[in-house]
Amino acid sequence: MAQIGGVTVSEPSEGGGPAQAGNRTTAQAGGPVVAGGPDGGVAPPRASTRRGSALLLSGSLGMGHDVMAEACADSLGRRGFTARTADSLRMLGGRNGARGEKVFRGMIAVPGLYDAVHFSQMRTGGRLARMIERTSSKYVVPALREELTATPTDLVISIFATGAAATSRVKPEFPGLVTAVFSTDCCVHRLWVHENTDLFLVTSQTAARYVRRFAPNALVSVVPTPVREPFYDPPTQEEARAALGIPADAPCVLLMSGSWGLGPLVEGAAAMAAAGIYVLAVAGRNRQLAAKLTALAERQHKVIPFGFTDRVPTLMAASDLVVTSSGDTCSEARVIGRDLLLIDVVPGHGRDNLQKELERGHAEVTNTDPVSLTRSALACLDRVKPPSDRVAIGPQAWEQAFGAALAQIGFGAHW
Repeated sequence: MAQIGGVTVSEPSEGGGPAQAGNRTTAQAGGPVVAGGPDGGVAPPRASTRRGSALLLSGSLGMGHDVMAEACADSLGRRGFTARTADSLRMLGGRNGARGEKVFRGMIAVPGLYDAVHFSQMRTGGRLARMIERTSSKYVVPALREELTATPTDLVISIFATGAAATSRVKPEFPGLVTAVFSTDCCVHRLWVHENTDLFLVTSQTAARYVRRFAPNALVSVVPTPVREPFYDPPTQEEARAALGIPADAPCVLLMSGSWGLGPLVEGAAAMAAAGIYVLAVAGRNRQLAAKLTALAERQHKVIPFGFTDRVPTLMAASDLVVTSSGDTCSEARVIGRDLLLIDVVPGHGRDNLQKELERGHAEVTNTDPVSLTRSALACLDRVKPPSDRVAIGPQAWEQAFGAALAQIGFGAHW
């Protein structure tokens, strides 16, 4: 048994599944804990008679952290919480947040550099990792302390490692505060795992074991990766292609690589289009890439360019194959029912996550050069027609797992 913000809960099961919540006295804040049913699920979320306050600590490196924060906020809102999101990088203050992003971009731009830092320092908790943690917390802790003082908060969920480190340091100053970490990485590295964390949410058993590498007695829940609602109700392939002007029988791929547009997307789009493939090419927030794709489309009409767009569910539905880097796009493609061709372009944790996606199936991997990418795409297109079946999972799977996890730390259905 363990005490979490005044709540008594049992330790996690060996398999990483939800632990059964213990009892609370009436003097303990928050009301009774409701355990899951016999199938391990929970009742559908319903509005609470008491409104709690939750703070989500995201980080503006790409969009993945923000998407996960949005999913948590939506789910918490359905459970009666008022949820707000803060950017851990902005909490660094002044130019430090922009400097942090610049350093990260610089590391991944140098071949082998971020791989070296990730595998030798982050995953092992080396001296450099500890230095990064101390330095970032020096700036984030005061900002977080100010935020929690200004707005009394019941629950903090860190969806960015910098936020996790700062929350661990400030938690003793706020009695009753419950803290959680949510990481979708396959190999959760040292900067994610800190004392004073009541619950770790991860998306694989491998990730749970990496948490316990640094915290052997940690309470860990394995949950599905949440997927945005539009991906559960996409148009048919015929409808999507008609809207985009793509012939019904033509080979078509969706090409994208996160909001930064990492990798040789222009060269890859040109090579695949030259091989007769329609390419829906998404630049994300990368304006330079968007301009280059637009210029390419003027010469090669099988390339259809997009910048930052909310039409990704339609683009996936129109495609036969999704060509992308490892990330949350993979879960979205699986919900719609599209196989993946993964470009090995994101170093460090991206290579860990690529391995996870390959093990989940309906995925292949390719190199970054246009020739290899095109050969792999053509081979995949020969194998995957018609598109693979949609993943047999709906949004309720995330809601049930998230609800069961919250119940473990004292926020049951009647909180």
